[in-house]
Amino acid sequence: MNHNYKILYINSLILSSLLTISSSSWFSMWVGLEINLLSIIPLMASNENIFRSESGMKYFITQALASGLLMFSVILINLTDSSPFIVSSPTMIFYSALMMKMGMAPFHFWFPEVLEGLNWDNCLILLTWQKIAPSCVLMYFMAPNQMIAAIIATSTIISSLMGMKQTSIRKILAYSSINHMAWLLAAMMVSPALWLMYFLIYSFTNLAIIILIKKLKTHEINQLNSASSSKMLSKTMFMLNLLSLGGLPPFIGFLPKWLTIMDMTLMEILSMTIMMILFTLITLYFYMRLGFSTFFMKSSKKPKFFKFSLPKWIPIINAILILSLVIIPPLCNTS
Repeated sequence: MNHNYKILYINSLILSSLLTISSSSWFSMWVGLEINLLSIIPLMASNENIFRSESGMKYFITQALASGLLMFSVILINLTDSSPFIVSSPTMIFYSALMMKMGMAPFHFWFPEVLEGLNWDNCLILLTWQKIAPSCVLMYFMAPNQMIAAIIATSTIISSLMGMKQTSIRKILAYSSINHMAWLLAAMMVSPALWLMYFLIYSFTNLAIIILIKKLKTHEINQLNSASSSKMLSKTMFMLNLLSLGGLPPFIGFLPKWLTIMDMTLMEILSMTIMMILFTLITLYFYMRLGFSTFFMKSSKKPKFFKFSLPKWIPIINAILILSLVIIPPLCNTS
């Protein structure tokens, strides 16, 4: 794609999300979501790679279906003469449409497959930026109920169990995203500020991981051992960022989960909190499998520990992201 066109579509992607977030009416929110969809499809399309075009088509069909359901639910919600049946059904359709847009279980069927066919830049956009607009719409109108609790539970369980059997790094990140979206939804129920902090940490950690994956030039777990041993710094930072993404202390990824657990406990949502903790421990398995495989698989190449080709700013940013929990302990004592 021409570089100028790419800049145009990226600007449109950003502005459409801002339009959705700042809108005060249903229609302008819906228009923002549609412009957002039409902006990312050209970024996904490729004449050179049929899998990228296929992923773009899958994404378009799924998002168009979700947009149709969203508009349908809004029309039903705004009906004045509604029956008792129509009072609850539009809300359920509304939540389902937004969950489908974000790729949360049980509406996640498209998400790992779409991510598998995209390049890493588009994967990063789909894992982070594309979650913002639907999440903000949900935040404006969300009232904690049984359906929200069911979606959180389903996303936590499915992501942890399905992620265990994946060998593709893209699919592992997809199921990781589903798991984190469950935590983000729980954080949203507690506090919008906590949701924002969690989302920023999650996004920057994903950014660091994808930069390192592109540096290592790997797509599958079994390719990690063939990465040059001269990239030991990249491998080390890759593993530490994965542990941070998994929420292992003392890394920064532990902080938002800890604060979410504390607030949910104060709200006496104990059963859901325990369930989320247990299944998140399962997700640590595929994070650690992915991270440790970079070191403990045999490589035919001799190590060259001092030939680093990474830009100087990448290790610095990674150190800040990974060890911020150690650097800023006062945040951990906030109530």
